[in-house]
Amino acid sequence: MTLPYPAPFHTPDPQAAAASRIVDFARHAGVDATDYAALHRWSVTDLEGFWGAVWEYFDVDAATPYQEVLAEERMPGARWFTGATLNYAHHALRDLADDDAAIVALDETGSGYEVTGKRLRSQVASVAATLRDLGVAAGDRVVGYLPNTPHAIVAFLAVASLGAVWSVCGQDYAPKAAADRFAQLEPTVLIAADGYLFNGTTHDRRDAALELAKALPGLKATLLVDHVGLPWPMRNHPSLVVPWEDASARTEVLACTDVPFDHPLWVLFSSGTTGLPKGIVHGHGGVLLEHLKTLGLHTDLGPGDRLLWYTTTHWMMWNLVASTLLTGATTCTYDGSPTPLTRPDVLWELAARHRVTVFGTSPQYLLGMAKFGIDPSVHDLSSIRVVGCTGSTLPATAYPWVRDHVGDGILLASTSGGTDIASGFAGSAPTTPVWAGELSASNLGVALAAYDADGSPVVDQVGELVVTRPMPSMPLYFWNDPDGSRYRDAYFSSYAGVWRHGDWITVTSHGSVIVHGRSDSTLNRNGVRLGSADIHDVVERLPEVAEALVIGAEEPDGGYWMPLFVVPAAGVTLDDGLRERIKAAIRTGASPRHVPDEILAVPAIPHTRTGKKLEVPVKRLLQGAPAGQVVDPGAVDAPDLIDYFARLGADRRGRRSAGA
Repeated sequence: MTLPYPAPFHTPDPQAAAASRIVDFARHAGVDATDYAALHRWSVTDLEGFWGAVWEYFDVDAATPYQEVLAEERMPGARWFTGATLNYAHHALRDLADDDAAIVALDETGSGYEVTGKRLRSQVASVAATLRDLGVAAGDRVVGYLPNTPHAIVAFLAVASLGAVWSVCGQDYAPKAAADRFAQLEPTVLIAADGYLFNGTTHDRRDAALELAKALPGLKATLLVDHVGLPWPMRNHPSLVVPWEDASARTEVLACTDVPFDHPLWVLFSSGTTGLPKGIVHGHGGVLLEHLKTLGLHTDLGPGDRLLWYTTTHWMMWNLVASTLLTGATTCTYDGSPTPLTRPDVLWELAARHRVTVFGTSPQYLLGMAKFGIDPSVHDLSSIRVVGCTGSTLPATAYPWVRDHVGDGILLASTSGGTDIASGFAGSAPTTPVWAGELSASNLGVALAAYDADGSPVVDQVGELVVTRPMPSMPLYFWNDPDGSRYRDAYFSSYAGVWRHGDWITVTSHGSVIVHGRSDSTLNRNGVRLGSADIHDVVERLPEVAEALVIGAEEPDGGYWMPLFVVPAAGVTLDDGLRERIKAAIRTGASPRHVPDEILAVPAIPHTRTGKKLEVPVKRLLQGAPAGQVVDPGAVDAPDLIDYFARLGADRRGRRSAGA
C-alpha cells in the first residue's frame, strides 16, 4: 500500500527526548532507552516485568502489598496485583503542592479561577464527609449531572475516597437519556448543577435535574451545585437536598478507604447504539496504573505541566483530564463551546494565558480552524509542547497546518483508544517519530495487531484492531451482566481469548498505526461518541415520522458526515418545517450534539430478517464499499434498498468530487 508520507513528518528533538520521563522509566527498568520499539516489545512480552516496573517507577502506595503482578493471564478475567489494597483518590491528591494550582477552571467567556492543591484536598474531604453522613459507603453508587467544572472532579474524588462508585454525564443530555444510564446503577446520591454555558447562552437545567432525580427512586439525597447562579427551588425534590456550598465547606480530614486493586472506581457508559447503554466498570488499580502510564510516560506530564483538553463529562477524555492530578500536573476544566461565535479561538487564547503545555482536541476542531481561517499563532503558544488529538482519524493534511499555525517542533500526538479501556491503544511518545496521518506506535503494554478475515495478524493491510494480551484497565465487568455473557459477546465473540475492538486499522511496516474508522455503528462526532438509539428514540416518537436511521461516516478528506434518514408517515412530506421540528426534538430529547448534518427522506429503512436496522452496512455503502461485500441480500427484508443506499452514496461522492 502507499502510505500518506513515506518519511517522518516530525522527528523528536534528541535533548527533549533524553529528558523525558519515558526515557527515565526505560533506564529504571533496564531497557534500551533510545529504542521505543524495543521498549514496546518488552512491555508486551513481559507483562509482569513491565507493569511491575510502572508500579515501582510511580511509587504506587498500597496499604497492603501485592502478591503477584499477574496471577492469571486470560481474557476476559485476568487477575492483576492480587492482594493489593489502595485508593485512586489518595494517589490523585498526594503529590499536589498546597499553594500551586491543581485545577484551573475556565469557560468560553475567557474568565477563570484556580483551585490550589490545599483547597482541593479540603473540598474533597468535606464532600466525602457529607456523603458519608448521607449513608454512602464502599460499593454504593453516586452519580453526577454536571458540566466540566471543578465541582465534577471534587465530587468524583470524594466518591472514590470512600470506595463508592462514580458515574457522570453532561447536562446537554436530556433527563431521560441520563436516567437510561443512571437508573441502572440504583444510585444513592445525585450531584447536579443548576446549568451550564454554551455558545453565549446559559442553559437552565434545574427542572431537568429535578426530573432526573424523580427518575432515580432510590436516591437518599441530591447535592445542588450553584454553577451559573440560578437559585435552586428547595421544594418538590423527591429526596433530601443539600446545597453544594454546605457540602464542600466543612472542616474535615481526608481519610481514603483502601480497597482491593480491582474494586470498582467508576462506571462509563457505551453510546447506546442498540438498546440501553452498557455500563462499563473499571477498577481503582487498573485505572491508576494505565493513566500513570498514559499521562506520565506517553504524554510526559509531571509537576509544572498544565493540560487543557476539550471534553464533556460523559466522554472518557474527562476521566483522563481528572487523572492529570495523578502526575502532579495541573488540569484545566472548560465549560462552554469549543468555538463560541463571539470568540472562536478562545481555547487557544486560554492556552496562551495559562501557559498550557499539553493542548487536547479533536480532528474536527483542527480541521474547522483551518477551514475558517483561524490562526492560533496570534497568541503566544510557546508553552505548548504537545497537541493531543483523538475521537476520530486525523488526516495527513492537518499536520502541516498545526506546524504552521500552532508551532514548529510541537508533537502532534494523534491517539486512538476507547471508553472500553478508559485509555488508548495507540498514539505517540516523546521518543517516537510522527508520520502525518498515522499514529506513531502501539502504546506501551498494548499487544495490538490487525487481524484479517481469517484471524491472522497482517502488516501493511487493513484489518480488525485486536489486543492479544490483557491490560489492567480492561473492564472488570459490565453492569447488570451477572454471567459475563454481554461482556464476552462485546469483545471476545470473534476471536477466542482475543479482544476485538471494532476499529479498522493498518499496522505499518515501520510500526505506526493507521485508523480507518469504526467497524461498528457507533457515532463519533467531534470526538464525542453518540448513540444512534438516542436519536432514533426521539425522532420515531414524532407522528410525522414512521422510522429513522442515523449514520456517522468518516470521509476521505477527514470530514465526518452524519445524515439522518427518515421515512415520513403516510401522507406526510419531509419539508423544511418538518426538518426543523425533528432537529428541535433531538436537541430537547437527546442533546444539541445529536443533531444531524442533514435530514433526508428515504422510501424505507433496511433491516435484518429479525428486524434489526442495518446501521453498519448502510454506513459502508455510503462510504463506497461494494454492495456484494457489505451484506447478503438474502438476509435483508428489502434487498432493493441495498442498491438504493449504494446509489445515494455514489451520488454524494460524485457531487463532492465536482465541488457541488
